[in-house]
Amino acid sequence: MCGRFASTTSPSQLADYFSVDELAAEGVSENFNVAPTQEVMVVAEDAEHHRVLDAYRWGLVPSWAKDLAIGNKMINARAETVAEKPAYRRAFAKRRCIIPATGFFEWKKLPGQKAKQPYFIHPTGEPVFAFAGLWEFWKGDDDHPGLRSCAIITGEANATVAPIHDRMPVVLPREHWDEWLDPANDDVDALARLLVPMPASGVATYAVSTRVNSPRNNSAENLDRVADPDA
Repeated sequence: MCGRFASTTSPSQLADYFSVDELAAEGVSENFNVAPTQEVMVVAEDAEHHRVLDAYRWGLVPSWAKDLAIGNKMINARAETVAEKPAYRRAFAKRRCIIPATGFFEWKKLPGQKAKQPYFIHPTGEPVFAFAGLWEFWKGDDDHPGLRSCAIITGEANATVAPIHDRMPVVLPREHWDEWLDPANDDVDALARLLVPMPASGVATYAVSTRVNSPRNNSAENLDRVADPDA
């Protein structure tokens, strides 16, 4: 699962990193504690291979949904079932995206303690993670305008993350970005083979303060290292 992450790289830097053709998310500010239903930066392509960095709501709202609230719980899609689940399979075939992240948070249960220890998990060889994602357009209703929303695909954790949590976001290496983002690519079997854990050497972890437990706390302090009680 991935229920919280950090997005602290500027839109212009991300536009360069992902070689986008259009930057439509200039007003999105850095976020040290991204929570579900908030706006996140997303890289997606249209049928003409026009690559755009824009802001989407985190929590997938299918086009057929009657209520926007359905997206509140649809923040993650499991790699093992994403091609089959009715809420995700159409997006997996046609509307895939990349969700950039500076890193993500996970909580570890410590022996003999009720409270869980949060950890920040970040890339070691790249400036950001390129999370595999899905997106949908919801046309809206009388109370809400239409919106684009997204979900992060999660799979088994690699050896670095597994001691903290058994699942993690699927991270796409650069050589697979074009294949993943191409909306004309509907080879779901080949796409599913991309949904594997990233190499353990590409990830590092450290303990952070429990202030990250509340999405109201949104500052650089969330990423400060603290003493690891499990060390």
